[in-house]
Amino acid sequence: MKEKVLVIIPAFNEAASIVEVVTAIKKEYPAFDLLVINDGSADETGKLAKKTKLAYVINLPYNMGIGASVQTGFKFAKKYDYQIALQFDGDGQHLIAEIKTLIKPIIEGESDCVIGSRFVQKALTYQPDSLRLLGIYILRFFSFIFVGQRIADQTSGFRAYNRKVIKFLAVHYPVDFPEPEVIILLGKNNFKMKEVFTQMRERQGGISSIPAWKGPYYIIKVLLSMTMATLRSKKVTN
Repeated sequence: MKEKVLVIIPAFNEAASIVEVVTAIKKEYPAFDLLVINDGSADETGKLAKKTKLAYVINLPYNMGIGASVQTGFKFAKKYDYQIALQFDGDGQHLIAEIKTLIKPIIEGESDCVIGSRFVQKALTYQPDSLRLLGIYILRFFSFIFVGQRIADQTSGFRAYNRKVIKFLAVHYPVDFPEPEVIILLGKNNFKMKEVFTQMRERQGGISSIPAWKGPYYIIKVLLSMTMATLRSKKVTN
């Protein structure tokens, strides 16, 4: 593969899984560069990632959230002129073998952003609980209302982006609830988005940043953020 690829791995308290994630990706895709964004972890996440000597590691000064973490990765990708950026969570839930499924539509020019989705067909592995699933259905409905495209897995953190999107999101990446809001921003700015089916495992370490009991509060805040993103003027000026 001639494309220059960066795998962005946001990680917060993922000491139990980060070494396995980094080593497994590098073994399967030795030509890819890996960037671990240690989001102010209270454990040894950053030290363990650096000890592998297989990834660049950026240690944020305190816990800044998933939005700031991933945007740091986009800024890095833009600065060093990567053609493809792949977002891959540090908790071990995503399947490394499916990376090629995400980047293929980017390489072939079919899409600007490819989202790994659990819901475009029946998954054989991890399934969210009923409360999370209800939230996903709600976000899916409003996303279609806002941008006219059905995205089944709004909250997926397994995504690939081409150079155009890298440059855009290095500046405009949302802070609070990035995954659903990014869909609105990309849709409003006429980027091509596509979903491909991917499986998902249970977390291999750490805890979710969104506990189930916070689900209703999370959904309300995400819908407000998506609405604000819809009301903003387009950000692409060229």
